[in-house]
Amino acid sequence: MVTRFRKTKSEERILAAAAELFYANGLRGVGIDQVIAASGVAKSTLYVHFRTKEELVAAYLRRTDDSWMAQLQAAAARAGGGACEQLVALFDALADAFDRHGFFGCPFVSAAVEADLDSQARAITVQHTQRRQAWLAELSEKAGAAAPDALARQIGLLIDGALTSGRLLQDRTVVSEAKSAARLLVAGCT
Repeated sequence: MVTRFRKTKSEERILAAAAELFYANGLRGVGIDQVIAASGVAKSTLYVHFRTKEELVAAYLRRTDDSWMAQLQAAAARAGGGACEQLVALFDALADAFDRHGFFGCPFVSAAVEADLDSQARAITVQHTQRRQAWLAELSEKAGAAAPDALARQIGLLIDGALTSGRLLQDRTVVSEAKSAARLLVAGCT
């Protein structure tokens, strides 16, 4: 039992260090030795948990998927009210992310740009996008949109565009502008 606790604690330290490094520097910009140094674990400990860098990247992206979806859903839920308000309020998660640690963009857009087309990282990125879009389509349907899938795609494009432009321009106002555009899109829902 004690061994499992240590193993889990080490794994968490590795993932936390990898997340910070990958988010700030990209997947290709970070080597295993940097993750080892930042996490304070031995090389053998890292390889007990993650046999390859690809496994570490996959774990990071899965963890980020869960975290990011939870942040989007929490921002939407804080709006209360109906689905129209929630579709607009989810952009508050982007503003919160910017306020928390600056704009390094979307980890999934970064991974998609860096990863090979047949890689596990790209597959996880596609799964994240599909998961997010399914949730957005569900919200769009609840909002009474005439074409919920189209509205979900448009909101998704605003999210991706805000994150990408935010990274490029280092300007928080892109989130406010994306939120304003979302407000216009959902105005015709009800």
